[in-house]
Amino acid sequence: MATSRISGFRDLTVDQRRDAVAEVAGIDVTELDAFDAAGFSVDAASHMSENVIGTFSLPIGVAANLTVNGRDVLVPMVTEEASVVAAASNGARMARTLGGFHTSSTGPIMQAQIQVVDVVDPSAARLRILEARHELMELAAEQDPKLAEVGGGVKDLIVRTVESVDETYVVAHLVVDVRDAMGANAVNTMAEAVADRIAEIARGRVVLRILTNKADLRLARARAVLDAESLGGAKVVDDIVHAYRLAAADPYRAATHNKGIMNGISAVVLATGNDTRAVEAGAHSHAVGPDGRYTSLSTFEKDADGNIVATLELPMPVGLVGGATKTHAGARAAVAITGVQTAAELAELVTAVGLAQNIAALRVLASEGVQRGHMSLHAKNIAIAVGATSDEIGPLVATLIAEKAFRHDRAEAVLAEIRGAG
Repeated sequence: MATSRISGFRDLTVDQRRDAVAEVAGIDVTELDAFDAAGFSVDAASHMSENVIGTFSLPIGVAANLTVNGRDVLVPMVTEEASVVAAASNGARMARTLGGFHTSSTGPIMQAQIQVVDVVDPSAARLRILEARHELMELAAEQDPKLAEVGGGVKDLIVRTVESVDETYVVAHLVVDVRDAMGANAVNTMAEAVADRIAEIARGRVVLRILTNKADLRLARARAVLDAESLGGAKVVDDIVHAYRLAAADPYRAATHNKGIMNGISAVVLATGNDTRAVEAGAHSHAVGPDGRYTSLSTFEKDADGNIVATLELPMPVGLVGGATKTHAGARAAVAITGVQTAAELAELVTAVGLAQNIAALRVLASEGVQRGHMSLHAKNIAIAVGATSDEIGPLVATLIAEKAFRHDRAEAVLAEIRGAG
């Protein structure tokens, strides 16, 4: 069986890495040509956005070491931030010691909201709409009959009253199983179709008819057990728990803690052609607890053996059909690398990567601190920025790290010294 644990992966050339990825993923290496600049033309881009003047490239790396539900998998990640791919790989390496990640998810349920204003009797209007529930659901379902044919479609109609500053709004929610799609277009079309009838029943007028990105009925979950010894012992375990507890208690820490999770999640979502903004909005809204306080998305606990149990649950509205997932060659190649067959599988994999990222971050924060590894990568970026060649980068970076001088002016001076000595 192919393994995602590739020895010396980071030391390989780009071509060697491509060969290794293709072998593990079971795909032809030529599929990875989609990641070259020519793989995404300006003409293709002009059909995806407006006022296009070109394309903009970012690095795509591959996180190794992941085991998810017993399957080894490589995960493509698009990010400009140094250390993200390395951290995900490191977190996955720590998790695989005791079996890797175990995941699950709910059904692919999305919701659309229809807001009714100028309603004289909001509570009674809510009940009138609910009395017409079947009629409205059938009207919505008519907009996408193929969705029902593949097991999806309209599943419910929920009606709420929402207090605002000046009035009480009646807000109807269409609850739709969107199968392997992200689902925005499907639910928005349905909301448009039922809006006038809902306004008539409520005796008001509709303003908004659009999906909500608070996809709290479309959750993905991941968990992993981390061996105490491989983490560095009991003290590191205790300090990881302390770090988590601060994020759970303090919104200032939670914002950075959750940003670390999203480093991994957004990179995979972007690589697979999905909507990073929708996923990020849903995740951060989910981090607001019942008390209205922003808190940690993940949890870290000690089990009876003194090991860490890490868990993550959050909305994950990603799809495999429609949008850039199908029209962008690079996105198609990224999905091929993962080997996922359904949107649920992709959602669970993305969540596992987010947890791997979080594990690596807390392990570093609870031990040597984040700056050592991060600044080493930053030093390399500085070396490249001041014009160091491939032969010059190594000694230049080593000097900057030894001096703890991560500045462009010092890098330029050291580079001049290296060239003078040569």
